[in-house]
Amino acid sequence: MSPLITILQAAMTYSKEEGYVGKVEFQVQDHKLPYEMTLYSKSGRDWSYGLHFLNESGSEEQILEVEDLLEENDEWFDFLVDAAKSKLQS
Repeated sequence: MSPLITILQAAMTYSKEEGYVGKVEFQVQDHKLPYEMTLYSKSGRDWSYGLHFLNESGSEEQILEVEDLLEENDEWFDFLVDAAKSKLQS
């Protein structure tokens, strides 16, 4: 079973110059600290991202677990992207 992800906050902006730039702050069930994923896409289809702890460094094992989850499970990655896109500001 995949861990539950709870969205804490999300945001996204778009400009012709920058493309889509977003971030999602989220908590993963049974993980001690929350995460932040920054997102970028010129077209809104192919996304680059960075994954970080939100406020302070935490367990390398746990962040690698989340990284693997996002790489291997398109549904969870899309869930986070959709959370940011739902807050799109033009």
